[in-house]
Amino acid sequence: MYKGILGIVLAMFCFFGCSSQQSESRHPLAHYFYPISSTPSVYVYRDIIGGLDEQFHRVYCVTDQLGKHLVLERYASDGRILEALNFNVDSLDIQDHMVVNRAQKKTKAILYKTTFFPWGNKGKSWFASKFEGVLDSTLILQDIKRSVLKTKVDCEVLGNKTPCLALLDSTRYSLLNPFTQREKILTEISQAYYAEGIGLVEWKGSKNKVHFKLEQIMSQEDWLKIIGR
Repeated sequence: MYKGILGIVLAMFCFFGCSSQQSESRHPLAHYFYPISSTPSVYVYRDIIGGLDEQFHRVYCVTDQLGKHLVLERYASDGRILEALNFNVDSLDIQDHMVVNRAQKKTKAILYKTTFFPWGNKGKSWFASKFEGVLDSTLILQDIKRSVLKTKVDCEVLGNKTPCLALLDSTRYSLLNPFTQREKILTEISQAYYAEGIGLVEWKGSKNKVHFKLEQIMSQEDWLKIIGR
């Protein structure tokens, strides 16, 4: 269960008519975030420790009565949607967090803190939300505090050296059983890498518990063929 929860959170750090991100967003680190496009792109990540587990992240932009926002949907290897994050393009703050519960129903998480990207090289961010457990009836409160580890580091991304932003995440999970009222606390220190003009390209936890890396970026049409939809 712990690895499943960790995968959800680290992947975080995981809908029409928009133009370039750099010109749309006030955020000073927006060039490391996902490109703004009305055409969905699917990011394929592979577990480089085990080699078999993979995740799909679908990214696209929408304009509605609330303005322009970017959606990041996370899917399991079999095509099941697991969660979705809705980002305000201007600030990169999270406006909405949806998680699929154990009954495979989409549920809206309660947001307590909404900043996702540190504001500048020395800034910090704080994201916290509460949602139903994906494996049982447990309620999960995740609390993620991020800071900039390195402002510019060259990483190998899809076969090329690419400037990346390295972030250090300190995450606390509070798991509450609503029937027994028992609470379990889990903590994790992890790193996430965002490539210039691409977005999230790698994340890894401590002691090699989790380590995913971007394997390819494909069109939605090609992805739907793979998962059989």
